[in-house]
Parts: sequence; C-alpha cells; structure tokens
Amino acid sequence: MKIRGRLVFKGEKANEMIDIIALSLAPDNLSEIKTITDKNSATVTFTADKIGTVLSSVDDYLMNAKIASDMLKLKSR
Repeated sequence: MKIRGRLVFKGEKANEMIDIIALSLAPDNLSEIKTITDKNSATVTFTADKIGTVLSSVDDYLMNAKIASDMLKLKSR
C-alpha cells in the first residue's frame, strides 16, 4: 500500500515567492515527490511505502522551504 501526503502553499501576492521556493527545492525532489505550481499556490505531493518515510520527507521539505523563504526575505531587505 502506498502512503500519500500533500502540502499546499498559498498566498495572495506571494506567487513569485512561492515559485522561487518551489523551483529552488525541485532539484532535491525524488521520483516520489511532485511539485505543481500555479498563480497563487504550490502543491507538493509525497508518496512512499511507509508513513515514516512520508513524514520524514515532509519534515525535510518544510525545513528547506523555511530556509529558502528566509533567504528571500533577507534578499528583499
């Protein structure tokens, strides 16, 4: 059985930030991680055989997204 998880990042007037963060993290996406962006959101899906693997992947992704977001905020100062 496959376990699936999904993160959705949304934000008004934040589409540029969402795109930059999603695109900067995309190279680290394994075949089980898919990212889809549109005007005001990015959706990331995670698939694995074990729930622990999905949870670890989500945790890693969120940590990296936070770092990318912090870097963008520093750049815009």
